[in-house]
Amino acid sequence: MQERIPHEIAPLTPGADGLAPREPAPVGARPRDSGTLPDRIRHRFPILERLVYVNSCSQGALSDSVREAYAAYLRDWDEKGAPWAYWVERAEAARASFAGLIGADPDEIAVTTSLSAGVSAVASGLRYARRSKLVLTDLEFPTVGQIWHAQASRGARVVHVAPEADGTIPLERFDAAIDEDTLLVSITHVSYRTGAMIDVEPIVRLAHERGALVLLDAYQSVGSLPVDAKALGVDFLAAGVLKYLLGSAGLGFLYCRRDVVERVWPTATGWFADEDVFAMDAWDYSPSRTARRFESGTPPIPAIYAGIAGIELMEEIGIADTREHVLGLNRRLIDGLDDLKATMVTPRRPKRRGALICVKSRDVDALVAALRREGIVTSSRDGNLRISAHAYNSVDDIDAILAALKRNRSLLA
Repeated sequence: MQERIPHEIAPLTPGADGLAPREPAPVGARPRDSGTLPDRIRHRFPILERLVYVNSCSQGALSDSVREAYAAYLRDWDEKGAPWAYWVERAEAARASFAGLIGADPDEIAVTTSLSAGVSAVASGLRYARRSKLVLTDLEFPTVGQIWHAQASRGARVVHVAPEADGTIPLERFDAAIDEDTLLVSITHVSYRTGAMIDVEPIVRLAHERGALVLLDAYQSVGSLPVDAKALGVDFLAAGVLKYLLGSAGLGFLYCRRDVVERVWPTATGWFADEDVFAMDAWDYSPSRTARRFESGTPPIPAIYAGIAGIELMEEIGIADTREHVLGLNRRLIDGLDDLKATMVTPRRPKRRGALICVKSRDVDALVAALRREGIVTSSRDGNLRISAHAYNSVDDIDAILAALKRNRSLLA
């Protein structure tokens, strides 16, 4: 298969396993381990010994460190009985890990059970009298759209911005939708349906010029590419650890810009959101003056153990290196899809897509099942096959997928 290289990416070094060439390490820097990225880490993920796993957009592969984190939680519980002081410290460690991950301060982070919990807390704390309009896109995950539409009973008015046929949304469409009545703009960084990545900063500038807040759903981007909440300028950012951060279900986080925190008064709340958690006061509501006001009840302790382990592993692997590696793998995948004359739903420009590649199918359920019979784990949305590589995937994985798709070409649109 002939390599076709878009101008955005430098040519590959021969034998580099899909990795673009790196600049020489600076003097005094710790030398990199030899071998490609997957060569160095695949042994940490036992499922890769049996299957081609390219479903990180749904859930990251289970690592040895996350498995051990669950074992550590059970040991602590067994040995100490009720080690709540330590478990609360683990929640604070998760807060610090989330903050470091997106360039925030710990007091700007709420530790939640899910992205839904964080966004619901924000929605419950907004008032829709002076400004009532909420601007969304058609690419949002259902939980986000449902939460905002649920605010209609409280006076909110929801408007959707539609994408172009290639999955991108021109800034002009946001310009037409965001006005002086807009309270908040809710956008998804990378769409779970198409893999399209939105250009966040121009939308934030436009919204702020008109006095609106911006919430970013970063679940499909955090861990797969570097994300800096301060640089993006968003007011809120919500995500979880289940996908590219290699954690498990039951743990998410919400970033709230410090100068916005006390403008929002959540009514979806709980005792860990209180200014003094251990005041145990059932006659008062005094939310924390930090982003902790968006938390609720008892922290999800087992998931916190696993989430910290996943984040630490991703930091060891390198998020920027992961982005570079996956871009190379996806270039190879896209070239192969072109050879098969498949229809790709995801934008072709690397700067306009995340780690996820979506392909049209005539019968996507049959295609996902056919690939699974061949030992390839994928998923589907909206009639499209989703192929989502991560740091642990290799060129051999991509070639195996393309060979299987060729054998099942009749199921591709």
